[in-house]
Amino acid sequence: MTDRTKKPLKKSAPKKDGPKKRERSNGLPSREQILEFVSTATGNIGKREIARAFNVKGADRIPLKQMLKAMAEEGVLVKSEKRKLHRAGELPPVAAIEITHTDPDGELVARPVDWKGTDAPPSIVVTPQSKKHHVKDREAEPPAGVGDRVLARLTRMTEANEIYDYEARVVRRLDKGAERVLGLFRSGAEGGRLVPVDKRERNEYEIARDDTGNARDGDLVLAETVPGKRYGLLRARVREVFGRSDDPKSISLIAIHTHGIPDRFPDSVIKEAEAAAPAGPDGRTDLRDIPLVTIDPEDARDHDDAVWAALDPDPKNEGGYVAIVAIADVAAYVRPGSPMDREARKRGNSTYFPDRVVPMLPERISNDLCSLREKEERACLAVRMVFDSEGNKRSHEFVRGIMRSAARLTYRQMQQAIDGAPDDKTGPILETVLRPLWDAYKTISLAREKRGPLDLDLPEYKAKLDERGRVAAINIAAKYESMKLIEEFMILANVCAAETAEQKQTKLVYRIHDVPSREKLVALSEFLQTLNLSFPKGQLVKPANFNRILAEVDGTEFDQMVSTVVLRSQSQAVYSPDNIGHFGLNLRRYAHFTSPIRRYADLIVHRALVSALRFGNDGQSTEEMGALAEIAEHISGTERRSMLAERDSTDRFIAAFLADRIGAEFPGRISGVTRFGLFVKLEETGADGLIPIGNLGTEFFHHDESGHALIGERSGLTYRLGEQVRVRLAEAVPVTGGLRFDIVEGGSEGKPAGRHGFKRTPGRPGVKSKAGGKPRGMKPRGKAKTARSSKKQPAKH
Repeated sequence: MTDRTKKPLKKSAPKKDGPKKRERSNGLPSREQILEFVSTATGNIGKREIARAFNVKGADRIPLKQMLKAMAEEGVLVKSEKRKLHRAGELPPVAAIEITHTDPDGELVARPVDWKGTDAPPSIVVTPQSKKHHVKDREAEPPAGVGDRVLARLTRMTEANEIYDYEARVVRRLDKGAERVLGLFRSGAEGGRLVPVDKRERNEYEIARDDTGNARDGDLVLAETVPGKRYGLLRARVREVFGRSDDPKSISLIAIHTHGIPDRFPDSVIKEAEAAAPAGPDGRTDLRDIPLVTIDPEDARDHDDAVWAALDPDPKNEGGYVAIVAIADVAAYVRPGSPMDREARKRGNSTYFPDRVVPMLPERISNDLCSLREKEERACLAVRMVFDSEGNKRSHEFVRGIMRSAARLTYRQMQQAIDGAPDDKTGPILETVLRPLWDAYKTISLAREKRGPLDLDLPEYKAKLDERGRVAAINIAAKYESMKLIEEFMILANVCAAETAEQKQTKLVYRIHDVPSREKLVALSEFLQTLNLSFPKGQLVKPANFNRILAEVDGTEFDQMVSTVVLRSQSQAVYSPDNIGHFGLNLRRYAHFTSPIRRYADLIVHRALVSALRFGNDGQSTEEMGALAEIAEHISGTERRSMLAERDSTDRFIAAFLADRIGAEFPGRISGVTRFGLFVKLEETGADGLIPIGNLGTEFFHHDESGHALIGERSGLTYRLGEQVRVRLAEAVPVTGGLRFDIVEGGSEGKPAGRHGFKRTPGRPGVKSKAGGKPRGMKPRGKAKTARSSKKQPAKH
């Protein structure tokens, strides 16, 4: 029996009556006072409790409500499912938790069920239930075990040598219906085992012989958990077999099912799509004689935007340009409340993988009726914009039209034509279509430079697949200035859409991007100070402040490191019916209009314009207008879901690509610094993998959170975010996408961590490098704390 099981866990003394009522200062409490209150108060904390605690009454409640809303939007405060507040990064006093596994000492370890933080969830240890824990007049309830979800009272651990962040005391077990788990089936004498593909899933499942279905050893299967077992392995039964796990087609399927992305259209949706007829020219503005062109990536799967520009013939606008951006008229085919509309709203957006796309709309719509094919008539919603010689927009006008694409081009074709190497398709239209379009882009770029949007430039990697669907190569995606041309015209069209809807007082969903939170700005400033760079913390921040820093480090060894940290300091862009502007683009109003084939937000904006400009009876419905807040929250979530699925899929493709190169050495950069090790991004493929802290040496390493570094206690050997290293591939697990590296070269000289003012965490057993178990103090949280090297850990973690 360990010391932990012999005596109760140390924790701070509970407050019986909660914090005392605060005195008001200038009518409202400060942000710091609010954060202190929600961190120390017991019970459910909401707006009413905060107002009562600080004696805020009457009209003062309105600015208090606004302050709390702003803090919630910044991510400083978090709302639980019951709309109660708690501090970001912390858990409420009572919460639902899931017991995930036992630690080496046999103690139950849990994680919060509803964790919305961007960092790893807090670690929770579950104290044993008292023998007196029972329900009156009933047989005592069995103790909670691995796999259970429970409602628990949580106490923050405050002792410096504590391993876990919270102690949990079970209030009651929560009902948990059958859950679906995607994993590898491993056959056995008594049936088999299920090995989950999710990196975060620690449990394997036992599958009885009668529950294996038609699964064979090595198959990728979808299983359903079976209740009833408290000890040993949890149970599951196979529900669906997807095929061999080593089939390249399985890689995207894993991401699709792991993230719950709908990939099969209901019959009613397919039937509606197939019955759709092309929209004719009646009642539409005729744009067929205007040589609009589509310019897309070479592997583009949909073509929903076209552009054209020419010098403005108006003598009052000498040197100015007229430009048209035409977008496929998806609203003409997808009516509010129809089966197609309900399915599109459910999906929220299309999801793109290296080998396939899960579309928001059926192929009949996305790749046929709403694809702006070359030389074919298509219905469109277009905006005509007029710019002066300095690139400033003078006016704009929307039309519902019919168009005919003059040419389908790629970014490479467009760029080569402008650079003096036109081909058979671009040559005939170079001077009449492409050159004026390029000159218009150069003109509007003048206004963009004055506006000064955030200017981040990080490499993007793309996987090239062979005929069998396997990764043949992974390269940094080519970047052409023609990409910026399309991007800038699309941004301006989006601005016009938001402005028109606002002028017509029509509701829509904006694309908003808030300023970085105060906490993130402080963290960024502290990091930049380690590089002798200054950043304003106490004044109104603008994109220009970030661009100045990026310009200072451009071309130096710190450029990628600083770019990465600046990117991580930004807020998440989301959809909302309430406009707060777009910080990154430095725009007051912005709404997505240009991709209704693949984003439901754009379809909403199209409908808003159709209604506002009286283009037809297929605009916004009353139901849609009343549900915009709910829809915006939903599609913001589906966007994040798709991003995670796409990232997971790419990780698995890369792991499969590298699986036969175990032992090979690669140059890379440190892309993440945590308490448990270093993440490294390979320069060759962009792959991210882990170097466990156990592979860094035998000494203690202190985690300098603000400096994004691990610092050796004795030697001062420092591993800092963005530094170049050389690593050896030790493990590649395609089914999870996990990569594990060993350090070969890297690290820089520095002062021993003891001279940095850090304190060693006392009471931890000494463990030599690559020997023994994981130190109990190692957890990926905390600031300026220590972690000692331990044995190698599998890439799954």
